[in-house]
Amino acid sequence: MARVQLFTHPKSQPSRKAKRFFSERGVAVHEVDCRRRAPAVGELRRFVERYGAEALLDPHSRSYQQQGLAYLSTDDEGWLARLADDPSLLRLPLARCGDELVVGEDPNGWQRLIEAAKG
Repeated sequence: MARVQLFTHPKSQPSRKAKRFFSERGVAVHEVDCRRRAPAVGELRRFVERYGAEALLDPHSRSYQQQGLAYLSTDDEGWLARLADDPSLLRLPLARCGDELVVGEDPNGWQRLIEAAKG
Protein backbone atom coordinates (compact mmCIF):
# COMPACT_ATOMS: atom_id res chain seq x y z
CA MET A 1 0.00 0.00 0.00
CA ALA A 2 1.40 3.36 -1.04
CA ARG A 3 1.64 6.26 1.40
CA VAL A 4 -0.25 9.50 1.17
CA GLN A 5 1.98 12.56 1.43
CA LEU A 6 0.52 15.57 3.24
CA PHE A 7 2.03 19.04 3.29
CA THR A 8 0.62 20.58 6.47
CA HIS A 9 0.98 23.20 9.15
CA PRO A 10 0.19 22.36 12.79
CA LYS A 11 -2.07 25.40 13.23
CA SER A 12 -4.05 24.69 10.06
CA GLN A 13 -7.52 23.34 10.86
CA PRO A 14 -7.92 21.71 7.40
CA SER A 15 -4.52 20.02 7.90
CA ARG A 16 -5.67 18.55 11.21
CA LYS A 17 -8.92 17.37 9.57
CA ALA A 18 -6.97 15.65 6.80
CA LYS A 19 -4.67 13.87 9.26
CA ARG A 20 -7.68 12.72 11.27
CA PHE A 21 -9.49 11.60 8.07
CA PHE A 22 -6.61 9.35 7.01
CA SER A 23 -5.91 8.13 10.54
CA GLU A 24 -9.52 7.05 11.07
CA ARG A 25 -9.31 5.00 7.86
CA GLY A 26 -5.99 3.38 8.76
CA VAL A 27 -4.05 4.96 5.91
CA ALA A 28 -0.33 5.59 6.38
CA VAL A 29 0.57 9.25 5.93
CA HIS A 30 3.93 10.88 5.38
CA GLU A 31 3.52 14.36 6.84
CA VAL A 32 5.70 17.28 5.79
CA ASP A 33 5.49 20.30 8.10
CA CYS A 34 5.71 23.36 5.84
CA ARG A 35 7.18 25.43 8.68
CA ARG A 36 10.25 23.20 8.84
CA ARG A 37 10.57 22.19 5.20
CA ALA A 38 8.85 24.09 2.44
CA PRO A 39 7.67 22.10 -0.58
CA ALA A 40 10.18 22.12 -3.43
CA VAL A 41 9.40 24.12 -6.55
CA GLY A 42 9.10 20.87 -8.54
CA GLU A 43 6.57 19.53 -6.04
CA LEU A 44 4.53 22.74 -6.17
CA ARG A 45 4.71 22.72 -9.97
CA ARG A 46 2.74 19.43 -10.04
CA PHE A 47 -0.11 21.09 -8.18
CA VAL A 48 0.10 24.27 -10.27
CA GLU A 49 -0.04 22.29 -13.53
CA ARG A 50 -3.16 20.46 -12.35
CA TYR A 51 -5.06 23.24 -10.56
CA GLY A 52 -3.39 26.53 -11.46
CA ALA A 53 -1.37 28.64 -9.03
CA GLU A 54 -4.28 30.68 -7.71
CA ALA A 55 -5.97 27.50 -6.43
CA LEU A 56 -2.95 26.99 -4.15
CA LEU A 57 -3.18 30.46 -2.62
CA ASP A 58 -4.93 30.96 0.71
CA PRO A 59 -6.54 34.42 0.48
CA HIS A 60 -7.38 34.24 4.20
CA SER A 61 -3.77 33.81 5.32
CA ARG A 62 -2.09 36.63 7.18
CA SER A 63 0.81 36.70 4.71
CA TYR A 64 -1.53 37.02 1.74
CA GLN A 65 -3.39 39.93 3.31
CA GLN A 66 -0.30 41.73 4.64
CA GLN A 67 1.41 41.56 1.25
CA GLY A 68 -1.69 42.85 -0.52
CA LEU A 69 -1.65 39.97 -2.98
CA ALA A 70 -5.35 40.36 -3.81
CA TYR A 71 -4.28 43.30 -5.96
CA LEU A 72 -1.36 41.53 -7.65
CA SER A 73 -1.70 40.20 -11.16
CA THR A 74 0.93 37.70 -12.28
CA ASP A 75 1.25 34.44 -14.16
CA ASP A 76 1.60 30.93 -12.71
CA GLU A 77 5.41 31.17 -12.69
CA GLY A 78 5.27 34.36 -10.64
CA TRP A 79 2.89 32.79 -8.15
CA LEU A 80 5.00 29.63 -8.05
CA ALA A 81 8.08 31.66 -7.07
CA ARG A 82 6.11 33.42 -4.31
CA LEU A 83 4.70 30.14 -3.00
CA ALA A 84 8.15 28.54 -2.93
CA ASP A 85 9.57 31.54 -1.03
CA ASP A 86 6.67 31.85 1.41
CA PRO A 87 4.82 28.57 2.15
CA SER A 88 2.52 30.44 4.56
CA LEU A 89 0.64 31.54 1.42
CA LEU A 90 -0.37 27.94 0.63
CA ARG A 91 -3.91 26.65 0.98
CA LEU A 92 -3.27 23.57 3.08
CA PRO A 93 -3.19 20.68 3.16
CA LEU A 94 -1.59 19.72 -0.10
CA ALA A 95 -1.98 15.97 -0.50
CA ARG A 96 -0.73 13.50 -3.04
CA CYS A 97 -0.49 9.81 -3.70
CA GLY A 98 1.01 8.81 -7.02
CA ASP A 99 -0.61 10.95 -9.70
CA GLU A 100 -3.58 11.93 -7.52
CA LEU A 101 -3.36 15.46 -6.08
CA VAL A 102 -5.68 17.33 -3.71
CA VAL A 103 -5.54 20.95 -2.57
CA GLY A 104 -7.19 22.15 0.64
CA GLU A 105 -10.07 20.62 2.55
CA ASP A 106 -11.63 18.11 0.16
CA PRO A 107 -12.92 14.86 1.73
CA ASN A 108 -13.95 13.50 -1.70
CA GLY A 109 -10.44 14.13 -2.98
CA TRP A 110 -8.95 12.53 0.12
CA GLN A 111 -11.07 9.44 -0.55
CA ARG A 112 -9.60 9.29 -4.08
CA LEU A 113 -6.14 9.35 -2.48
CA ILE A 114 -7.08 6.41 -0.26
CA GLU A 115 -8.22 4.46 -3.30
CA ALA A 116 -4.98 5.34 -5.09
CA ALA A 117 -2.96 4.25 -2.04
CA LYS A 118 -4.71 0.89 -1.92
CA GLY A 119 -3.84 0.42 -5.56
